[in-house]
Amino acid sequence: MMNSMNRRGFLARAGLSSAVVTLSHMTPSFLQAAAAERRSERILVVLEMAGGNDGLNTVIPWKHDVYRSSRPKLAIPDSKVLPVDRELGFHPALQGFADLLEAGKLAVVQGVGYDNPNRSHFESMDIWHTCQRKEESRTDGWLGRAMESTGGGQGGDPAGLHLGGDKQPFALMSRTLRVPSIRSLDQFKLKGGTDEDFVRRVRVLAGEVRDGGDDLLGFVQQSTSAAIDASQRLEATGKTYQPSLPYPDTDLGQKLKSVAQLITSGLSTGVYYVQIDGFDTHAQQSEAHAGLLRQTGDAVYAFTTDLASHGLGDRVLTMCFSEFGRRVAENASEGTDHGTAGPMFLAGGQVKPGFVGRHPDLTRLQDGDLPHHTDFRQVYATVLERWLECPSESVLKGKFQPVDAIVQAG
Repeated sequence: MMNSMNRRGFLARAGLSSAVVTLSHMTPSFLQAAAAERRSERILVVLEMAGGNDGLNTVIPWKHDVYRSSRPKLAIPDSKVLPVDRELGFHPALQGFADLLEAGKLAVVQGVGYDNPNRSHFESMDIWHTCQRKEESRTDGWLGRAMESTGGGQGGDPAGLHLGGDKQPFALMSRTLRVPSIRSLDQFKLKGGTDEDFVRRVRVLAGEVRDGGDDLLGFVQQSTSAAIDASQRLEATGKTYQPSLPYPDTDLGQKLKSVAQLITSGLSTGVYYVQIDGFDTHAQQSEAHAGLLRQTGDAVYAFTTDLASHGLGDRVLTMCFSEFGRRVAENASEGTDHGTAGPMFLAGGQVKPGFVGRHPDLTRLQDGDLPHHTDFRQVYATVLERWLECPSESVLKGKFQPVDAIVQAG
């Protein structure tokens, strides 16, 4: 067995502290024995709409008198609503979602929330991320548990990836897997990767035969080789990848463009997570909310359409959620305050398009809030069981009935 001096020598010669991207910070293979048995090549992209999206001005009950009387300044005029049917329509800034729905690639799950709702951003988001209350032990997130259950990534690629400069979402927290967070694709490349001699030397060192069974050294060698392979795949894809349509020149648009490039590069990563912030619209909501919805709809439309053009439309599902909705009545500052139920969105080639569940009843409010009829964990169960082929009960800490929004994996 290599002694500690030899191990340190290997690390020093390889220059691993600065040469290898975040991909090297993954769980050793001896803790990922099930990786080769991952049961699905389907990919989940989670889009967090942070701040509490106003669902009532997103999916609009445009013919309902209570909607208009409760929002004398914020209600969207009939002439501007993007009608879906005689009762419901999209905000005029959500042309991207309207186009996806028309193309049969968007499911809208209505009335989503949970019992005894919490109106704190932090606590409610933690509930969505962990499926647990604060009095329970929160050591990992629902996606972290899901990735453990499905065996993580293949070939040394990360099981999940968070793209953006925000703090890594608790949902990705795992007890056995390391999920990288990167600000841009430049961080996903091997430093010095353009120097062919450097790459060759690192690969030779990573492939050196080792005596005994030094699991730590084996992990470093394996993950180093994986990092080089992933970096070179991404480098090659970057030279050939061409989006089928322009992505919006927004932060979210560029994040999803990067996710598309990572997916087309051939990474086996199964979960991607991106965020858009700013939905806490307490004052002067109208223009701010319109801008956020436009960014969201346009980016998801470009992403979904681009992947379909690359033959990947049936492999990728995008799930959009927010930690809570807003109150029905507008406030004195031409905004809305923290509420409860709201819609979730699923986009991709394998969704069952249309509305899932009824719109919450505006005549039966609970303390001025929309009542929920679908627990968010039912949507998670749908994603887990019908998309990732993962048993949901242990992941969600309970049994929840899936909703009919996704074509059954088979």
